[in-house]
Amino acid sequence: MKDTRSSNSLKVSLFLPDLKGGGAEKVLTTLANELARRGLAVDFVLVQAVGVNLKNLSDDVVVVNLATMNTYLSLPKLIRYFYKRRPDVFISSLDLTNLIALIACRLSGVKTRVFIRIENMVSSHKRVFWKKRAEKFLLSRLYPWADGVLAVSKIVAEDIAIYAGISPFKIHTIYNPVITPELLIKSNHEVNHPWFQDKSIPVILGAGRLTEQKDFKTLIIAFAILRKDLDVRLIVLGEGEQRLELETLVQELGIDRDVDLPGYVENPYPYMKQSNVFVLSSAWEGLPTVLIEALACGCPVVSTDCPGGIREILSDGRYGELVPVGDSQSMAEALRKVILSGKKVIDPAWLDQFSLERVADKNMNILTMANEKRMIDL
Repeated sequence: MKDTRSSNSLKVSLFLPDLKGGGAEKVLTTLANELARRGLAVDFVLVQAVGVNLKNLSDDVVVVNLATMNTYLSLPKLIRYFYKRRPDVFISSLDLTNLIALIACRLSGVKTRVFIRIENMVSSHKRVFWKKRAEKFLLSRLYPWADGVLAVSKIVAEDIAIYAGISPFKIHTIYNPVITPELLIKSNHEVNHPWFQDKSIPVILGAGRLTEQKDFKTLIIAFAILRKDLDVRLIVLGEGEQRLELETLVQELGIDRDVDLPGYVENPYPYMKQSNVFVLSSAWEGLPTVLIEALACGCPVVSTDCPGGIREILSDGRYGELVPVGDSQSMAEALRKVILSGKKVIDPAWLDQFSLERVADKNMNILTMANEKRMIDL
């Protein structure tokens, strides 16, 4: 594909393994489109150019497909990409892609400024002892190579500074660009699910990858407790390796008629708008996009008080109920409270800090400053 963009445009590259249905993929797709709209020359570099978010990329964003089996094997092609394209700023996200990006830039010898995005509380990652030691060793050696670190919340910024030994002066806290005009439009679409036809039975909603981190087991058990004396239903949107385990748990608890796991849903926003309560049951997070999306759609929320940016989103519980991690009984009680009491009023100014316009402005400021420093170095 011939690149017809102006040679004077700031050249920015984003890097991920693919564009499947995760939070990082959705966030960077949104950011790439907005940066391109603002006149930057944007490349989206992918280990494999696959995933549901590919079709959501603007035509102004150039997709670079490294077409390799996995992220490790993408290193030679990424080195060649740095050498040939020489972007002004390179932004990667997720632990392994961050490491590969830093190594590739160093080996290429180019002057590109590399920024790594930190999406989660890295110190909270659950790994066996030796893997955890190896992770800490690698991150503390390589992450300081980055020209800057973009943390999705203040607590994530503090965590990575301590865990990887990064100077706080290199770390910028920038919330995810979650609330967009498109989100608000999509929230008004029809929901093709029969449970929203009968408004007399409250619907509880969960959404996310079916993984250990999201801890949907606690949510399902909490629902079973609540279901004993309250007529309610539970929908959990998402796909993942724990599907069979969760389906088995639902069967064992005898609640299969009132629980639905429909898989990944491209537009979850009407579900959020029409549900009686949204639940985040995670064991750890960075800045959970789905929690902000639920608030923007006007859905009351219950969340675990897990490590991550939960309290930053909910203003220490002002805008949602907080419960201990892994505590199904407390979650059931919070769900009952919200279902019976209804919505909380949320200050629009509070939600504005998670808007695309506000977040894009902050990213533009940092990218522009990074490019000015690059010019001074040369």
